[in-house]
Amino acid sequence: MKKILLAALALSGFFFQPAAQAEEVGCVSTTWRVVNNDKVCVQSFNDPDIEGVVCHLSHAQTGGISGALGLAENPSRFAISCRQVGPIKAAKAIPDKKENIFTQRMSLLFKDLNVTRLLDKPNNTLVYLVVSERVIEGSPYNSISGVPLMPWGDKMPEVTFKK
Repeated sequence: MKKILLAALALSGFFFQPAAQAEEVGCVSTTWRVVNNDKVCVQSFNDPDIEGVVCHLSHAQTGGISGALGLAENPSRFAISCRQVGPIKAAKAIPDKKENIFTQRMSLLFKDLNVTRLLDKPNNTLVYLVVSERVIEGSPYNSISGVPLMPWGDKMPEVTFKK
């Protein structure tokens, strides 16, 4: 029975990998605790399908003993800022609707932070939305950032869209 549970956990980790990998930029303590301060951390990640776009994401992390052990549920407070940092080139056709591009666990089992890419076609803009999702109930807290599809020097954006 233990082997079956371990295999199921290993497979779930394989199938639910985030679409993009984030790198920590840094953290700032907000509340002093004897063990592991509360803090706000900033991470960066590239859009996994669109070269030339980078997003910076800030989020609160709960400290204390439960935070140090990874058992605390982090608050649903975050901000996102995405920018063009080079010529924009899509690796695949981008959906007209929405596409989840980044997920990060915010608690041991039931809460995730998700970044979704939306397309504002009339305004030629990629919109990045970050929300918190729970198994039972999500959070109304959210943040957005837009990246207009513009030339970089003399290079026009290379993006195709699918319905």
